[in-house]
Amino acid sequence: MTTSNTGDATDPTGNATDDSGTPAGDTRNATDTPGPEADAAVRAELARLRDSIDNIDAAVVHMLAERFKCTQQVGHLKAAHQLPPADPSREAQQIARLRRLAENAKLDPAFAEKLLNFIIAEVIRHHESIADGTGQATGATGE
Repeated sequence: MTTSNTGDATDPTGNATDDSGTPAGDTRNATDTPGPEADAAVRAELARLRDSIDNIDAAVVHMLAERFKCTQQVGHLKAAHQLPPADPSREAQQIARLRRLAENAKLDPAFAEKLLNFIIAEVIRHHESIADGTGQATGATGE
C-alpha cells in the first residue's frame, strides 16, 4: 500500500483504500461480514420460508382435489343431459373473473389465466371421457 500526497492510500493495483486497506467508500464494518451466526440465521429463515411454501403447496393440492370432485359431478351431469363438455361462455367468464382476482391479489393476471386455461383443458378432456363412457367413476376432472 502506498500513500498519495493527499494522505489517501492505494492498494498495489492503484485503487484508493482507507487506513485499514479497505477500498475507499466501503462503509461495511466487521458486523456486516456474514459469519457463522448469520449463516445459521439465513438457513433458519430459508427453512421457515420453505416450510410455509410446503404448507401452501399442500393446501393448493387439497383445494384442487376438492375442485375436481365438484367438476367431476359437473361432467356426469353434462353427460347425463347430453350437454357439451366445453362451455366457452362460462370459460370466458371464469378467465375474466380470475384475472380480476389476480390483479387484486397482486398476482400476474397472465400467469393466472395460463393456470386456469391449463385446468380448463384438463376439465374438458375429462368431461369428454365421461361423455364417451371411458371416464372413471372417480378421479380428477375440472370445470
